[in-house]
Amino acid sequence: MTKRAFSAFKPTGHLTLGNYLGAILPAVRLQEEADCVYAVADLHALTIRHDPAELRARTREAATLLLACGLDRSGVYVQSRVPAHTELAYLMESTAHEGEMRRMIQFKEKSAAQAEVRLSLLTYPALMAADILLHRAELVPVGEDQRQHLELTRDLATRFNHRYGETFTVPEAVHPPLAARVMDLSDPASKMGKSEGSAAGTVYLLDEPAAVRRKIMRAVTDSGTEVRHDPEHKPGVSNLLTILAACTGRPVGSLSHPSYGALKKDTAEAVAETLAPIRRRFAELSADPAELDRVLAAHAAQAAGRGAEVLDAARRAIGLA
Repeated sequence: MTKRAFSAFKPTGHLTLGNYLGAILPAVRLQEEADCVYAVADLHALTIRHDPAELRARTREAATLLLACGLDRSGVYVQSRVPAHTELAYLMESTAHEGEMRRMIQFKEKSAAQAEVRLSLLTYPALMAADILLHRAELVPVGEDQRQHLELTRDLATRFNHRYGETFTVPEAVHPPLAARVMDLSDPASKMGKSEGSAAGTVYLLDEPAAVRRKIMRAVTDSGTEVRHDPEHKPGVSNLLTILAACTGRPVGSLSHPSYGALKKDTAEAVAETLAPIRRRFAELSADPAELDRVLAAHAAQAAGRGAEVLDAARRAIGLA
């Protein structure tokens, strides 16, 4: 039987080339072997201060981009449109321990950088667990930064099943072998991300081709002139080689360039070519907002139907029904 996979994307910034090569492209490929469900986790965006209008706009942009990137064979929907997420999250909070939440590395790092820490920043791993368990997901694609949260999800599912009876599927982590770790073009020591990193060093999926080429041609390289993949000693060049390999589907070891300039030029053209069909499809989807609303609503209804069964089982097991 085909296994179900689930993942979510938080709309805290514009999706980047790093998001695409590191998470979205592997998710597109996973559709070949799994029943995939993907959510735009707008509820997770409430863990920090935010502008409501900006959140609405970025949520819609992210959902549209996920479809434009090729996840149209999956059930892409907006998390907050399925209330079962929040109800199951409370059952997970009632299964978790305070110490577990405070040990989360992301909570420690993000709370230390904020003057006012929202309670949801502490408890949102319970919501993340609910997101996964609501779909009876067996496979969850994760990067290193989410590994601890998935382990917590597994612990909560196992604990709930032990205390109240078999209710949840305990998920497994998936680490796609072709996923690329893309670094900031201006600072190869930092990851290229939605909410961190520099504007000059971040390529966004909706960047115009001229902007893509400009950012890559200005990318930080390394001392010397040899073009080789050596992340420790040549992080800037290695980052460009990683991006070029991911965009062309060629092994890093097969890439050969006589100079940094030649590498930058090839990388810029490959990235522009990779993003062109995504931008075109995004424009097509955005041009028919009624149809986009219909697609997202249909996927949310499907998720709600599946989630209702799981939530009912959890409510009965824990003594609420």
